[in-house]
Amino acid sequence: MRTIKTLVAGAAILIAAAQIAPAMAQESSYRPGTVWNAGRIDVLPGQFENYMDWLATSWKKIQELGKAEGIVVDYHVLATNNPRAGEPDLILIVEYKDYQTTAQQEAFNKKVNAMLSQTDRTAGTASAERGKMREQLGSIEYQELILK
Repeated sequence: MRTIKTLVAGAAILIAAAQIAPAMAQESSYRPGTVWNAGRIDVLPGQFENYMDWLATSWKKIQELGKAEGIVVDYHVLATNNPRAGEPDLILIVEYKDYQTTAQQEAFNKKVNAMLSQTDRTAGTASAERGKMREQLGSIEYQELILK
């Protein structure tokens, strides 16, 4: 009698598992999409036009090179309307096709330096000079999740 009860219980477990398995094996309801970086910039007093000039020249050239290389999907400059204390004046958004390895980042940086006729050292100096125009408040990275 015990054997029959054990067989019935075992069969019930197998039937239940068979019904649950397809649900567990089901694909996710989303797939990973592009990667977005949002840089937060506080423009210092009297420097807005100067910083916008830099964005419209060098920064834009870098993003366009990224698009030509298939790294950057798109980019945007957003102004914060009526920023409160601690909020950025600008948000620089760059949408990347995917995450990059360190080697890929270094290879792209070499192309940027060549395009802008600079070295890593002069690029660092130029970044420090932009410090007179803006304060970087940090950046946030997001990844789009595309719903199926």
